[in-house]
Amino acid sequence: IAARSLFGTTTQVISKILPRWGISHSWVDVAAPESWADAIQPNTRLCLVETPTNPTLDLIDLAWLGELCRERGIILVVDNVFATPILQRPLEFGANLVMHSATKYFDGQGRGIGGVLVGDAIYMNDLRTFARQSGPCMSPFNAWMFSQGLQTLPLRIERHCENALGLANYLASHPLVSQVRYPFLASHPQHTLARRQMKAGGGIVTFEVAGGIEQGRRFLDNLQLCSLTANLGDARTTATHPASTTHYATPDEQRRAVGITPGLIRISVGLEHIDDIIRDIERALALSSEARLAEPAQG
Repeated sequence: IAARSLFGTTTQVISKILPRWGISHSWVDVAAPESWADAIQPNTRLCLVETPTNPTLDLIDLAWLGELCRERGIILVVDNVFATPILQRPLEFGANLVMHSATKYFDGQGRGIGGVLVGDAIYMNDLRTFARQSGPCMSPFNAWMFSQGLQTLPLRIERHCENALGLANYLASHPLVSQVRYPFLASHPQHTLARRQMKAGGGIVTFEVAGGIEQGRRFLDNLQLCSLTANLGDARTTATHPASTTHYATPDEQRRAVGITPGLIRISVGLEHIDDIIRDIERALALSSEARLAEPAQG
């Protein structure tokens, strides 16, 4: 079973590639955890989730899910990219395996490509053998870059979280923003859970701009400091429009079902001074709003 809100490419692998090897799946909704137990079938062997989710920042109660999976005898795998091991440790909540995209926060500058998988030795021994024999091993240079990045990871995560909370608080009162999502904002529907299983809210902030996909693109076009990229976890602040980038291959109906609306913007808040980040976003919001209001006159 897998959470419907998993990263777009992950859902494509589950729905289009794994069936070639006879691996079936069932989707479950993060917003309806009471349905998860019913989704477990006699042949269910693994549960895959991501928390916080990308990009909507929904949370899954890992302690509850870990207990459920343990009772039903299935492997729990958690994608921990957004939180990193600095903010959240799924193994302590009952997960069997935890995976990270090292390309994100581990490196911190988007220079290398790699992933990390950690967990119970009973699984890791087999996975290590599979990786060695089948090829998905990290290059030595990428491994060196990631090991260098890990030296500053705790300090960088602290600054990411500080800046992200500052940006979220600013956007929460902005008249051109209709919704802000950040786990450590009191307005987040799972704020209490976030405080219980995370040390801080992370470096990602998402918000909604009125005007749909075109307004989202206008906003991005007017950014100057923030880099337009689908990557995240960089020292620099990056912005992306999930509906047309990270989740473009996901059907529109499925995107909307997990909260990825046409006007949703994802900000990976970097290490710059928070005043500079806010100033750039404030300017882009103002200019994109002016362009939208001018459209009828131009028509």
